[in-house]
Amino acid sequence: MLSADSINKLTQNATSQASINSEKAIELLLEGNKRFVENRFINRNYQEQIEETSKGQYPFASVLSCIDSRIPTEIIFDQGIGDVFNARIAGNFINEDILGSLEFACKLAGSKVIMVMGHTSCGAVKGACDDAKLGNLSQMLDKIQPAVKAVSTKPGEERNSSNIEFVNQVAVENVKMAIADIKSKSEVLKNMYDEGSIDIVGGMYDVKTGRVTIV
Repeated sequence: MLSADSINKLTQNATSQASINSEKAIELLLEGNKRFVENRFINRNYQEQIEETSKGQYPFASVLSCIDSRIPTEIIFDQGIGDVFNARIAGNFINEDILGSLEFACKLAGSKVIMVMGHTSCGAVKGACDDAKLGNLSQMLDKIQPAVKAVSTKPGEERNSSNIEFVNQVAVENVKMAIADIKSKSEVLKNMYDEGSIDIVGGMYDVKTGRVTIV
């Protein structure tokens, strides 16, 4: 098996991808995030990576995250071209298009882990907590309402965006529900998860520190 150091420094190929299991994939993401937080990025030649990935891609991980501009996936995990699949949608929830994309990423393209990543101070979650209504945004935020309803509060405690602790708890619950949706709505991914060929995990990104923690 290739070492983590050698994997980090090369463009993913069939050999390197095959050497990574789901546990190692999570480790590589978290190691990359640690480098990001410590501002010690790997020096990559992106032009070389463009050439090396022009005939094929072998990403080791798939990340479903929010469209929030503060969370550029490759940067916060210090990954290069061809390392990770990205699926981004406000509120990082699951729908058929996202599921199809993740099925392609794992079943056909060999990704070893799916990370559903929420984040603190999420605008979409705040909108759901406030039951905001605005065009197509309304039906989108409805998909986060189950997470809002699942989080309990103390009597008299605000259940809206003014209560940031509540907002962040809803964001965590939303991640957990997205993972449950993946397992219940995709037979392809559930079978891969059950047989151990992939893992499906949750993460939370802290917009104040840049750190990702496993949910």
